[in-house]
Amino acid sequence: MRIIFMGTPDFAVPTLQALVDAAHDVVCVYTQPPRPGGRRGRELTPSPVQSRAEDLGIEVRHPTSLKSAEEQAHFAELDADVAVVAAYGLILPKAVLDAPEHGCLNVHASILPKWRGAAPIHRAIMAGDPVTGVTIMQMEAGLDTGPMLAFARTPVEDKTTGELTEELAEIGAQLMVGTLIDLAALHPLEQDDDKATYAAKIDKSEARIHWSRPAEEVVRQIHGLSPFPGAWFELDGDRVKVLRAEKVDGEGSPGEVLDAQLTIACGEGAIRPLELQRAGKPKMDLETFLRGNKVAAGTIFD
Repeated sequence: MRIIFMGTPDFAVPTLQALVDAAHDVVCVYTQPPRPGGRRGRELTPSPVQSRAEDLGIEVRHPTSLKSAEEQAHFAELDADVAVVAAYGLILPKAVLDAPEHGCLNVHASILPKWRGAAPIHRAIMAGDPVTGVTIMQMEAGLDTGPMLAFARTPVEDKTTGELTEELAEIGAQLMVGTLIDLAALHPLEQDDDKATYAAKIDKSEARIHWSRPAEEVVRQIHGLSPFPGAWFELDGDRVKVLRAEKVDGEGSPGEVLDAQLTIACGEGAIRPLELQRAGKPKMDLETFLRGNKVAAGTIFD
């Protein structure tokens, strides 16, 4: 098929690669413009999708908007059979949605209609969902409201957002390739709006750990915000991110360090950090962290 691909972050790269590997003709890639980055935060850094597309020799476009008649005309002139979208980051106007013969298909990282919106993986973990997955959806003007073409599920278990994102990216890539093979035979299923939930974008204000919560909720917060923005507490005036943790037995005042292994009491139960990262430092396991950061039992974190 003649395909336009639209995506930006690492999550989208496996789908682009899978389309090429399946011998589809990816005629153009749309992605977000390069952003300041690099070691000094000044160099313009292309998105992961742009980097992969350039390696594959595919034309790349990165308009800041698709609302203009000129941009919509450029899109239509590509004469695509279908557009495949994965975490692109721009709203697609109706003229864009309608331009390809088979419209625009989206790789969405949840089992719709649950977790429509910007942060479905984070929200699934933080809510304690036992299972999540990927939906291939026919896009329409609403936010993740279009009819569904295919699903795949996977257990959440104790995965972090980073780990689950990588897993769902691979699942979504293969699911999209299979969907395109069977596209003519598939029967779209309308979403039940009454069962919809919204996955709001993660705000950095959500990242501070509140030890008064039950240990299970604290672990879900830590895993749901790992690796970014990272759930954190303060130690000697500096932020320390906890990137992985486990729930353990123990009780005390919320935020109290219970032993030499940095077991920390919560509102109910306790947690033990397993991976931590002090500001400006690389992440480290608990043993390494404790060698350089002595935290006495009885210390109480706010």
